[in-house]
Amino acid sequence: MFRVIALGAPQHLVPYHAVASMTDLITNVSALTFDNRFVSDLPGDTETSERRRQVLGACWSAVAPTPVAAPHLMAYAHEVAVMVGFTEVDVASQQFADVFGGNALLPGMQPYAACYGGHQFGNWAGQLGDGRAMSLGEVVNARGERWELQLKGAGPTPYSRTADGRAVLRSSIREFLCSEAMYHLGVPTTRALSLVTTGEPVLRDMFYNGNARDEPGAIVCRVAPSFIRFGNFEILAARNDIALLTQFVDFTIARDFPHLTGTVSERRVAWFTAVCETTAVMIVHWMRVGFVHGVMNTDNMSILGLTIDYGPYGWLDNFDPTWTPNTTDASSRRYRFGQQPAVAQWNLMRLADALRPLFDSTAPLQDALARYHAVYTAQHDAMTATKFGFLASGDVEQTLIREAFTLLFDANVDYTLFFRALGEISDALPELSSTLLLLGDVFYDESALLAHGDALAEWMVRWHVHIVHGGEGFAARRARMHAVNPRYVLRNYLAQQAIDLATTGDASMVQTLLEVMRHPYEDQPQYAQFAAKRPEWAMNKAGCSMLSCSS
Repeated sequence: MFRVIALGAPQHLVPYHAVASMTDLITNVSALTFDNRFVSDLPGDTETSERRRQVLGACWSAVAPTPVAAPHLMAYAHEVAVMVGFTEVDVASQQFADVFGGNALLPGMQPYAACYGGHQFGNWAGQLGDGRAMSLGEVVNARGERWELQLKGAGPTPYSRTADGRAVLRSSIREFLCSEAMYHLGVPTTRALSLVTTGEPVLRDMFYNGNARDEPGAIVCRVAPSFIRFGNFEILAARNDIALLTQFVDFTIARDFPHLTGTVSERRVAWFTAVCETTAVMIVHWMRVGFVHGVMNTDNMSILGLTIDYGPYGWLDNFDPTWTPNTTDASSRRYRFGQQPAVAQWNLMRLADALRPLFDSTAPLQDALARYHAVYTAQHDAMTATKFGFLASGDVEQTLIREAFTLLFDANVDYTLFFRALGEISDALPELSSTLLLLGDVFYDESALLAHGDALAEWMVRWHVHIVHGGEGFAARRARMHAVNPRYVLRNYLAQQAIDLATTGDASMVQTLLEVMRHPYEDQPQYAQFAAKRPEWAMNKAGCSMLSCSS
């Protein structure tokens, strides 16, 4: 049987002696084994305090979650629990909430915060690190899969700078739901195991405007094969710690890319090429579903090509390639929807700069960066062709696609609903005057519709002629288009409604959205309201339009 090790309680709390004395709290002993290669194979910080500091010559610092008043499991992802190795009985126990609320550890867990740096909004920010995240350890499950468990909001670390290491319920709900929504959409992403409320307030100034207030606290357990970021390598290169940089690169290849073969030099080239390729694939998926990350700093870029760090993200409602959900980015719009492919390439260039000392010449790095462009371009063209139902991706198709995106922007059309409606158009097209009726309620601005509706209807006729001429047939085309064009995405206003309810203690909408987003490509008549376009009241409501980086 597993036992839980209780952590020291805050001084204002009654010590949790009951937990400390129990030995059979988590029952599924055969499926949960901790490996923890990050801390065993890489050098750690020699200082063990939580004092904020520059950490030199180390990749991690030992930390411990700070216990909270009343950890309570608000939601969990069943598939992730099974994947890691927990049973339903485990999850239902209070001890599960204790562990993933930061009040206890399982034997084998070795909590740590990682040291990394990063470029933030295009500028080198120096040391950053896990300021409100800490990894509990690496589980190797019964299938031999490695899953790193990471708490977000579990208290301060040496990298917290002036912050408290905590997270509020609103940002935790957004991260929990979006992690799972993205996975079920087929987007490469980290996962979320659990959402635990802490029973303690957290002081936050949501829009950095001097209006700080207490908000409910919460902790998310994030899950991924690895949480290594571009910034893990950048900080070592910036400090000219080439020996540790070399060790870290070779560790990453050995642990996270074991399929790569050849000499040391050949594996490094293949590894960076793989990072460029998987990053390209991830960005293509973002563009496919209309996701805007909002804060694509290099410290928020996964070495595995996973979407990581769900902060001020957003989903396109009306198609607008200039839109960013991040209030911090409102003036420059560096991380706007249409700029994401270029930003990812820029971030890869910064990673290449950091890795340069490990290569005899820049040629392999330049070749890998060229692979990013080639993979992104080919897969993006193929993706957009499929979204529009085309069987080919030639000049004719790409011209129609470019024209369509211009019209979607000009006519202020809902991105998700437009493509879903397009897939429902049969081989028989009505008269031009009624063509737009086939799209349904996808327009946000009547004046834009009046100005550009005729042009959009004319485009639809040309699209229809071309699509029918392809000879695929409606049923096959509909199935193919619906497989890439979701019916449901986690629109900001939906997440905010769930947050508003959860703040009152009602987690029902969190649970409902988790279920709806498990089947984003299926029509779910009982949940039709969650597929509607953004309502007028959400245009400027806090949390429904733009968000800050506040946690």
